[in-house]
Amino acid sequence: MTEGPLGLLERVTAILDDLGIPYALGGSLASSFIGEPRATVDVDVAIDLSAMVADQLLDRVAAEFYVPRAAAVSAVAARSSFNLVDTVHGLKADLFVLGDGLLDRRQIERRVFVTVPGIDRAIAVTSAEDQVLRKLDWYRKGDGVSERQWRDVLGILRVHGDAMDLDDLQAAAESLGLGALLAEARAAVPG
Repeated sequence: MTEGPLGLLERVTAILDDLGIPYALGGSLASSFIGEPRATVDVDVAIDLSAMVADQLLDRVAAEFYVPRAAAVSAVAARSSFNLVDTVHGLKADLFVLGDGLLDRRQIERRVFVTVPGIDRAIAVTSAEDQVLRKLDWYRKGDGVSERQWRDVLGILRVHGDAMDLDDLQAAAESLGLGALLAEARAAVPG
């Protein structure tokens, strides 16, 4: 496979699979698989990572990627994110270390496995419902001005609306304080 976001995705998820680290693809690439395609140059992956396994991961990626180890260790402890930068191709993977919050738990528990052309194994992707929730949360955190997040939400609802578990989606949105935003998004999608 030529190196681009999909090649990077294949390499990173192969490492995660080899180390037994649960993950779910998120971000623009995931919403492109589940909703409407859009261009992206990086890969966002949510990972369920303990401090013990983090050392193994950092040792393993050091041969292929630039990773500031101290920043990565801090990110694991804080349950935040760190980057893997492919210095040969200039590509970046953002690894989001999941915590115990509802969105984080759902992202791993409800992930779906999809077949991606050119990749020899299934890739774990955040479910359509949880992508909507995550993107609505990002939209809210950005004071409702991220047109990209909003378009992604509408695209996922447009493509998967009828196939989604709308009762579960609404209940989760309500518990996360996203009920009004979800209602607004659903009203904006014809059908």
